[in-house]
Amino acid sequence: MNDKININELQQQLESERRLVSFDSYDMTVRQLYDMFLEGNIFVPPEYQRQFVWPVDRESELIESILLGIPVPSLFMATNPDATWEIVDGVQRLSTIVHFASDDPAQLKKINRKHSLVIANLEKLSGLNHGTYAELAKSMQLMFMTRPIRVTVLNDKSDMNVRFDLFERLNTGGVSLTNQEIRNCIFRGKFNESLKLLSQSEEFVKAVKLNDASQKNGMAEEYVLRFFAYYDNHSNFDHSVKEFLNDYMKAHASKGPAATKVALFKRVFSTLAEAYPNGITRGQSSITAANLYEALAVGTALAMKAKKPISVRKLAKLADNPDLKKLTTGATNSRRMVLSRINFVKDAV
Repeated sequence: MNDKININELQQQLESERRLVSFDSYDMTVRQLYDMFLEGNIFVPPEYQRQFVWPVDRESELIESILLGIPVPSLFMATNPDATWEIVDGVQRLSTIVHFASDDPAQLKKINRKHSLVIANLEKLSGLNHGTYAELAKSMQLMFMTRPIRVTVLNDKSDMNVRFDLFERLNTGGVSLTNQEIRNCIFRGKFNESLKLLSQSEEFVKAVKLNDASQKNGMAEEYVLRFFAYYDNHSNFDHSVKEFLNDYMKAHASKGPAATKVALFKRVFSTLAEAYPNGITRGQSSITAANLYEALAVGTALAMKAKKPISVRKLAKLADNPDLKKLTTGATNSRRMVLSRINFVKDAV
């Protein structure tokens, strides 16, 4: 086994990938960030709303650090087409600043808070405990609002795949985003809206069973995305599900799926719901496994597209079919296995 680094290959990769990344850095005051957020110039994706989770003690420590002039970690943003910024990393820090500095119910509602932050359990600035921003002397309020915070912004020269990588790598908060939540942040548009609507459709909900966490973290939308991506492009699948789905969603972000495909989606899941009235599951599991889901959903769709009569009785038996089980369990995300399991269902129904 040759473990030596291929310097030429590495150099080419570095030059290629670095060209895709373009950042700007700013030292901004707390006041500037506060005003940009309240004016809507810093956008917090809905997927991040569940990340407003810092307890009072941790929020208080951040406020103490800012007042003492202790450097806090940089905020990372990405530039939107309308020149606004979308927050990538630092949601809790930004929401803590708003929680502390604002007493406006409408502003606090934006960060899922009802009341201003009341400082607690500080050691160095213990005199601030039980206090609020409004109770500070004007000079202290000015000191707080003029403290600098470093902001790094991925500008609009950068490739969209770089934006996904940035969300994924810097998404370090208390509750991490899933891949689909990141896609929902980056590839906003009609297609994303359609995924959300179809994931809530009666047919889909009856056929696809996910746990409570997956119902809230974008997994249902990802399953809908998987249906369209594999239906349209399964023959071009490689080993990376994440990149395969990213590429499909990027290519279709600006427009929703065609009406004919939506109608097919509903027919497929109405049929699957009839075949699996308790949801698509196997054995003792109460959750719909992704590989089994893809095989049954896309295989059925391709059979319908070919105008083959669908046997609900045959379809209902496929989840426990030993041959399909071999194609949907273990390390099965190769092009050969994907094509094999989809075509197996297409032919079997």
